[in-house]
Amino acid sequence: MSALFSAGVFAQSATILLREGLEALLVIAALAAYLRKSNAADRLWALYAGAGAGVLGSFLLAIAIAIFFDDAIKAEFEFAIYFTAAALMFYVSGWLFVRQDPRAWQAFLRANADKALSARNVVIALAVLAFVSVLREGGETVLFYHALANAEGGWSASLFAGMGAAALALVVLYGVMQVISMRLPLRPLFLITSTFLFVMALKFVGSGLHELQELGVLGETNMSFASSLDVIGFNPTWEAVAAQLVIIVVGIATFVAMHLRATATPAPVSR
Repeated sequence: MSALFSAGVFAQSATILLREGLEALLVIAALAAYLRKSNAADRLWALYAGAGAGVLGSFLLAIAIAIFFDDAIKAEFEFAIYFTAAALMFYVSGWLFVRQDPRAWQAFLRANADKALSARNVVIALAVLAFVSVLREGGETVLFYHALANAEGGWSASLFAGMGAAALALVVLYGVMQVISMRLPLRPLFLITSTFLFVMALKFVGSGLHELQELGVLGETNMSFASSLDVIGFNPTWEAVAAQLVIIVVGIATFVAMHLRATATPAPVSR
């Protein structure tokens, strides 16, 4: 039996897809919940089309990286992917936040959400964000599986079983998240989704700066007392944290300005 099935390969295979796919899944699930809750389920096609294109692009990207890219080009490419994803996440996060009205939330959504969601730039942003999120994780996933297969003597049943188990777990998790999100009030869901995307964007900024540090373009001063940041996927260097703090300060200032403007503007009247 051990010759036919390896628990170690199964565990490694499942871990790869769970680890690499979870971030992309969370982004897609958060945006899908937002669209459903906003009575804009007809816009899900853009989100899923972007994710599907990201899966296909992941295989093509992995092949191109393996054949044509050296380490320096890989780092430069990953830097571009990270910052593109971060920019899109900041954009969508801000778009979600400014669509909420502090005093007349439900009336505002009934009057404006469908019109706002029909804007072409928002639909494109959702599709591109899904594409980039999946592509970022998918390319590495394909390469990791290729390396695992080479190390273990081929694409075994254990490897495929682990991949399938992880894929099933992600599908179940996605479904659970959608069910839970539909039970949440609309305004908290928008704010949670906006905050989640903002935090993910901060993480991607740190990851992009890490690629620059690997290239020697940016200095790298480790924060010895903040090594726990690395455990949760953040860049534990002063350069990255400083950049993220600047972004946070700008975000807080924007929030305060929007709040003051909202409280000074009469609430929209539903008809």
